[in-house]
Amino acid sequence: MTQGTERRVVVTGASGLCALGEGWAEVRAGLREGRSGVSRIEEFAKIEGMRTELGARARFERPAAWPRKAVRGMGRVAQLGTRATQLALAAAGLDDPSALQDGKTGLAYGSTSGSPPDMVAYARAFGVEHSAKGITPTQYLRLMSHTCAANLAAFFGVRGRVIPTASACTSGSQAIGLGYEAIRFGRADRMICGGAEELHPIESAVFDLLYAASTRNDAPSSTPRPFDADRDGLVVGEGAATLVLESRDAALERGAPVLAELVGFGTNCDGAHLTQPDVAGMEGAVRAGLADASLEATDIGYVSAHATATELGDVAESEATRRVFGEATVSSLKGHLGHTLGACGALEAWLVLEMQREGWFAPTLNLTHVDSRCAGLDHVMAAPRDLSVEHVASNNFAFGGVNTSLIFRAQGE
Repeated sequence: MTQGTERRVVVTGASGLCALGEGWAEVRAGLREGRSGVSRIEEFAKIEGMRTELGARARFERPAAWPRKAVRGMGRVAQLGTRATQLALAAAGLDDPSALQDGKTGLAYGSTSGSPPDMVAYARAFGVEHSAKGITPTQYLRLMSHTCAANLAAFFGVRGRVIPTASACTSGSQAIGLGYEAIRFGRADRMICGGAEELHPIESAVFDLLYAASTRNDAPSSTPRPFDADRDGLVVGEGAATLVLESRDAALERGAPVLAELVGFGTNCDGAHLTQPDVAGMEGAVRAGLADASLEATDIGYVSAHATATELGDVAESEATRRVFGEATVSSLKGHLGHTLGACGALEAWLVLEMQREGWFAPTLNLTHVDSRCAGLDHVMAAPRDLSVEHVASNNFAFGGVNTSLIFRAQGE
């Protein structure tokens, strides 16, 4: 790479799993049919004082072929990330592990935290029982905050840079953006990027305590309701998604499929409240993504909204989106998938790319009456919309005031 030059970055493989299924074919069917992945979780209903009993659980069983030695340090969150990465690498034509072990392939991957069941076990042992009996070293490997990145690197033999991300709901999108920058500026030729999250009452309880979780326990498929006047909060989901990023030249040289080109990444922090969204911060991240891509707002044909179905979040995001794009074409996938926290930035980016390639976008499930404060946008409602666009933006916003925007160009042309 010549000093001072910047490389183009393309997506050569992408896949994942969530409450609608595993891989694009299964998830596509769920989106086209307007299916909800939300259900009543029996485990939640047994917790005293917890109001929400809802979640969006991924359909996943650990493949029997995985070596026991490789998975003993993996909780469910790392297993979800590993499976998503297997699928994405296969899509990119990178089934041979030796292709990832040259030191030029890196990894950026995140989750909100380590595996919650192991966190609970450690807390009970040392905080309640004051005993280390029964606790194993591998439990720490499952609960550590970079468990996904570390386990993926070991599983696939990645020897390049490893970037763990743990920024709540922007963990997946930050990983993709940081991977993009590593390739763009010559620090890696290929980056495996994404995010994962496992469903556990710890995560749902946080939002329940904030009165931000939906309590439509008797009507799971009717919630969450992003942007809707009758929404009553979010529903936590689980899943994982992985994007394989490569320099465009390297991808073309090996004859790899090119799904899209990643042309812009913006990220910033509100620097203010830990949980209350900030319009100016959101707007700033989106404008930074546009500037990085050297695009105008009018170049973006579709915006994938974060849209958690919380009042403060939806209203702030709507205002930020209007300020940047005017009457943008917008929808959110969280009505179908729930809010997959550390996975959502990667899951939503993957699904948006697949829909962009096919020339249609899913509606915001359960959006029937747009909140007047979320109006002024072209909401995709009721049914998928056929739409051919060159550029899409995928936006995510997290606790701690962390904001991201990813901008993709169709086909990487």
